[in-house]
Amino acid sequence: MLAKEIIAQVRRLEIRTRRAVDELMGGAYHSRFKGRGMEFDEVREYIPGDDVRDIDWNVTARMGTPFIKKYVEERELHVMVAVDVSASQLYGSGEKAKIRVAAELGALLALSAIRNHDKVGLLTFTDTIETHLPARAGRGHALRLIRELVGTQPTHRATDLAIAMGHLRQTLKRRSVIFIISDLRQKTEAWEKQLMILSHKHDVILIQVIDPIEKTWALGGFWALEDAESGERFNYLASAKERQKYAIHAENSQEDLETFCARANAGYIPVNCNDELVTPLMRYFKTRRR
Repeated sequence: MLAKEIIAQVRRLEIRTRRAVDELMGGAYHSRFKGRGMEFDEVREYIPGDDVRDIDWNVTARMGTPFIKKYVEERELHVMVAVDVSASQLYGSGEKAKIRVAAELGALLALSAIRNHDKVGLLTFTDTIETHLPARAGRGHALRLIRELVGTQPTHRATDLAIAMGHLRQTLKRRSVIFIISDLRQKTEAWEKQLMILSHKHDVILIQVIDPIEKTWALGGFWALEDAESGERFNYLASAKERQKYAIHAENSQEDLETFCARANAGYIPVNCNDELVTPLMRYFKTRRR
């Protein structure tokens, strides 16, 4: 893609997401992450009413009485937007491919962070790390992130979320809010384990980009299909019975993913490609507040 075309797309994307950013900021974006942009200060003795999650078990064991970690609030949050740019993201049965929706979500989150005077960074990944821009402040930096998303030309086709999460765990030295945007089609024990570890230190929110056909196969008949990442070809007879099994499997998979994220202390936001994007984010923020 030519540089002029990228700049034009960035401009259009910024204009299109501006109203959504206003809506997110009106919903008190920052307050949803209160206590997450904190830096360790000291320990003090536990007082009834303190959050038990702040108990320092090592000090408690030595002293024989509960102690908690005391934090001081940082001036700004550090936000990292991690976007899956593998070949499966290129698919779209409607007007928008999943990669376009992911880019709009990334732009929306980056501009919201900057608007709130936070620092924001970007990670794009396939089964390798494609781009890593450390978190910085400023509108110019946010626009650079959006340019990277719009003009991305990944070197690999496959997906490996474990590699992306492992990279984030190793490179993010201070507590951060991490949004991972992916279709999450390949759930593996490796990335489940990495998510458990990553969410122990950071505030992790998984945003699943879902194409309508991944929930309901509407058309019957015989289909010749190809896996976008592996190139494997296979046939699918979409009988009424098979389509019903397909829909049940899709629903169960999403429920399993949501349950696992809750167990891993990570957020989960499903986003449908054909729907308006800010609504599921606002719904999550409101649920989080409660």
